Amino acid sequence: MTTYAIGDLQGCHTQLLALLDKIDAVTPHAQLVFVGDIVNRGPKSLATLRHIYGLKQRARIVLGNHDLNLLAVACGLRKPHHADTLADILAAHDREELLTWLRHQPLALEQDGHLCVHAGVLPQWSTQQTLALSREVETVLQGENWVAFLQQMYGNEPARWDDDLQGADRLRCIINALTRLRFCQPDGSMDFKTTEAAENAPAGLLPWFDCPDRKTAASPVVFGHWSTLGLLMRPNLLGLDTGCVWGGKLTAVNLQDRTTIQVACPQHQRPGKKN
Repeated sequence: MTTYAIGDLQGCHTQLLALLDKIDAVTPHAQLVFVGDIVNRGPKSLATLRHIYGLKQRARIVLGNHDLNLLAVACGLRKPHHADTLADILAAHDREELLTWLRHQPLALEQDGHLCVHAGVLPQWSTQQTLALSREVETVLQGENWVAFLQQMYGNEPARWDDDLQGADRLRCIINALTRLRFCQPDGSMDFKTTEAAENAPAGLLPWFDCPDRKTAASPVVFGHWSTLGLLMRPNLLGLDTGCVWGGKLTAVNLQDRTTIQVACPQHQRPGKKN
């Protein structure tokens, strides 16, 4: 079956419908993989979340930082940011059903020989280790103590992975890599200050995918999150966040032949550092 990977939606439901129409015109009933940030910043977060949920087995998603933020806000652990567009979800009659489904989604998955994550993969991790570490977080997020887990989720430390990390530090490091990573030092230490395009990396920092000896270099990695990077297509990389919510495009790429389908998007938010 043909699979299309789709970049960050961020509540842009109208553009999602247009993109799915284009996909269905070429390959009806194709499998869909969404690389996270399903909701937030765009105008129709609830409609977008309901639509993805309603696709059932046709769609797979990985969680992004905005999806985790929704869960934290819904639990009262974080106040909504002034640019958040989550109120319709929080007030919905089916919010608990949707949020329960959302927190049962993975942070990393493998599809047609591709490793799919929202943001990035640390250079020390192989594909199988990445999937295993993702399952560690998923087990806690899907368990009875998931709210207590979210209370410890935020923070930038530890910035460097160590196999001996335990508890909240271990889980936080995994989450930060899979949902927030853009740049890191050659040794894999993560940086969360810089959101610019890859060519504007500050001295001493590299895009995560250009770190030397990256263990996933032999396997194609599909990701979103980095809107200033735009569409990146290499034999071993697919970067799919083309800034839909910022007035760019919503992008789908066929994982079998790299055919690209896009729709233009109106600007719903002004580009800024918190993207």
